Amino acid sequence: MNNKQEPVSVTFMLLGVTFCVCLILANLLATKQIQFGPLNLTTGVLVFPISYVANDCITEVWGYRRAKFIIWTGFVMNFAFVLLAWLADLIPGAPYWTNQDGFHALFGLAPRVALASFAAFIVGSLLNAYVMSRMKIHDKGHRFSLRAIASTVVGELSDSLIFFPIALGGIVPKENLALMIVSQVVVKTLYEVVMLPATIRFVAWLKRTEGVDVYDEGVRYSVL
Repeated sequence: MNNKQEPVSVTFMLLGVTFCVCLILANLLATKQIQFGPLNLTTGVLVFPISYVANDCITEVWGYRRAKFIIWTGFVMNFAFVLLAWLADLIPGAPYWTNQDGFHALFGLAPRVALASFAAFIVGSLLNAYVMSRMKIHDKGHRFSLRAIASTVVGELSDSLIFFPIALGGIVPKENLALMIVSQVVVKTLYEVVMLPATIRFVAWLKRTEGVDVYDEGVRYSVL
């Protein structure tokens, strides 16, 4: 395979757009909490794991630098969304408009929740990409399934350990908070496992059609 970095392709762009859209959707869907058997979850679980699958695919094919670019792009898009939603929530509604409470519940993200979301996203996503990249070098490109799952566990665990204590600490009882953290990691990892056969085929197709299979030899794993 060719390790040469090619100009940005349509496929890379679409993966990046998918990553950003899923991140923003996850913020909106996370406002609803649900219970699935013994597991306490938010409906953000429907889309957030897709961002990790996209992260895995980008890191595996194009390397850590491109993944980092997409992660920070997602961060900026998410920040812009939260900021504009906050401003929209502050603007007084028309006299005949009666849905302010519903609008506020969906878009009026509390500062601590926004901070938790931003910090958890950056740490979790960058760790996910880092683990994928380092394991690929260590395994000489083999065992994609193992590194996809391992990187998701590390990324999702870091994300949950940061987000829930900051966003919900002192609001949700400690035992429920711990259960939510474990539930999120378990369900999102299972999501990755279920999607793995399709992810493997998609990554193989990407490498074949794009002619790219980057190994991050000598890459400096910086945050910025």
